Amino acid sequence: MPSDTVPPARETVPCRVVVCRDCCCGTPKVTGVDHAAQTARLRVRVPVRVSACLDVCEQANVIVVQPSAAGRATGARPVWLGLVNDPDATEDIAAWAQAGGPGVIPQPEILDLYTITPPRRRTAP
Repeated sequence: MPSDTVPPARETVPCRVVVCRDCCCGTPKVTGVDHAAQTARLRVRVPVRVSACLDVCEQANVIVVQPSAAGRATGARPVWLGLVNDPDATEDIAAWAQAGGPGVIPQPEILDLYTITPPRRRTAP
């Protein structure tokens, strides 16, 4: 198989969402958010994986939109979103991921307000 050909099983890997639900995200520490409803709403639209702490507690609730196989083929990387504590933001994320997500369609400008730097990419001051 040529190196530039994606194996058939990988061609269909969809855009996925990772939802942090550990020490701060998904807990009563973030008040006024129905965490279970947020996760359920995302699951209606896209595949969701619930994660332990993603180490950006000051940005709770954290959601990571992982590119599909098609998105990765364009060079797209996961998009980290923080302070996702509003149902409208959840809907915007779900709609973008369902439509293809990173590398497939542009990130909606409104989500720029939530974009954060993942912990491994932070630089020392």
